[in-house]
Amino acid sequence: MEEIARDVRRKVLEMIYRSSGAHIGSSLSCVDILTFLYYKVLKINPQSPLGLDRDRFILSKGHAVAVLYAVLAKRGFFEEELLESYCQDGTKLAGHSTRGSVPGIEASTGSLGHGLSMACGMALAGKKEGKNYRVFVLLSDGECQEGSNWEAALFAGHHKLDNLIAIIDYNKIQALGRTNEVLTLEPLAKKWEDFGWAVKETDGHNFKELEKSFSEIPFEQNKPSLLIAHTIKGKGISFLEDDLISHYKKFSKEEYEQARKELS
Repeated sequence: MEEIARDVRRKVLEMIYRSSGAHIGSSLSCVDILTFLYYKVLKINPQSPLGLDRDRFILSKGHAVAVLYAVLAKRGFFEEELLESYCQDGTKLAGHSTRGSVPGIEASTGSLGHGLSMACGMALAGKKEGKNYRVFVLLSDGECQEGSNWEAALFAGHHKLDNLIAIIDYNKIQALGRTNEVLTLEPLAKKWEDFGWAVKETDGHNFKELEKSFSEIPFEQNKPSLLIAHTIKGKGISFLEDDLISHYKKFSKEEYEQARKELS
């Protein structure tokens, strides 16, 4: 898993350097989470990306789509050569997640606060139709300041959607500053618990901890599950880690070479 995640980080770096800037910090903080999900957790088949019984994954923080493209390509949903066209004119790989662009993208996202609501609808439909699929959704921490997320959280708890798993990429930095300075989220776990969710916390960069957490899904019967994953923005590139500058970054050639060296 560590080597796969390192290769995903290299691909993300190359894509963003080639495109002259994108949300690299937000992408790097969730590389390990997406790598583990797509290789160890999700019931998916790259040869049948729309299989009716597949698990669904929604990247609500759609601006971090570079990492999703990289993971989908490595898992065989489409050719890795397509990654070279990321954010280029006429590309299928836009800077925000877009359904129908390439196989494996379940929803158009990036308008923050919408992903959880869509996931709730998918999970409720699965319950009503007697399907066994699960719905996973990855949220950013700053996104949890959106009111629509709390409406969706109430909805999920009320309908006992234990086939719904939300993950918060808690890197503690958003576009304009640190989350505890912009609009604090704490006590984050208690808030979700009060809305009817079963909550666990983990190190979002530790594969053993991720394995333990995901193996316990659903955390409680008749409750949606929330995993708060503590992460580092810009993880893997020393001069970006835990730095606001990583939120949207254009690399110089010297910075790119240094980052490549660190990820080699």
